[in-house]
Formats: sequence, structure tokens, C-alpha cells
Amino acid sequence: MSRTVPLAIAIATGDSRSIAHQIVDAIRRQVSTGDLSVGDKLPSVRGLAQQLGVNPNTVSKSYAQLTAEGWLESRAGLGLFVAVRRDQLSAAERERRLGEAVDRFVGEVIAIRYPADEAVAAVADALDALTLAKSA
Repeated sequence: MSRTVPLAIAIATGDSRSIAHQIVDAIRRQVSTGDLSVGDKLPSVRGLAQQLGVNPNTVSKSYAQLTAEGWLESRAGLGLFVAVRRDQLSAAERERRLGEAVDRFVGEVIAIRYPADEAVAAVADALDALTLAKSA
């Protein structure tokens, strides 16, 4: 029997993203950095909902999206597990998604009147930190 891996997820009430999106992003990041490994079992919908203090439907929606995207796989009667990652997106789709992410980010930077050079440096630092975490 697989042991359930606890998820370290913090929900930010002031975040412009929905709670479901915050959960999706947190799990994607943990898989990408290796905090969650292929085959790790995730908490049940009810268990994660209780941990985070959110509606189980919100967690269910997040898990469904991650499963549809290939991040997680459902095993009948056993639960949800981190799936073997396959590069399912075409180069054009990856480029489109990056463009959307950049547009959202730039919009936020402009809205808070943050200096562009400092925002670029912050992104570079965050990406470097993820790269270091992967190699550690």
C-alpha cells in the first residue's frame, strides 16, 4: 500500500488566482522541483480540503485539471498519484501559454507600478532558485 505524501500548500487569500488555480500551481511546482516524485500518492480530495480549509469541490476541480493535463493519474480504488511526465504540448502551445503568462505578469507589474528591471531580476532569481532546487 502506497503512503500518502503530505502536500505543503499555502492558500493566499489576497491572490488574484482562484483557490483551485493556486492548488494546481502548487502541485505543478512541487512535481517540477522534485518535491513530489513519480508514483507519489496524493491526499484524498476530502483530506486535502480539510488540510487547506476549503470546499472539497475546489480540490476535486484542481485534481481533475491536473489529471487531464497529465500531471496526475487516477488508479481505480487506490487514489491519485503523480504521473510519469510526458511532454504533451506542442511547441506552438507552449509558446502560446508562455505568452499568456507573460501578459498576465506584465499586467500585474504595471498595475503595482513595479520597476521593470527589478521585476525581470525577480523572475530570473525565481527561475534560478527552481533550477538549483532541481539539481540539489
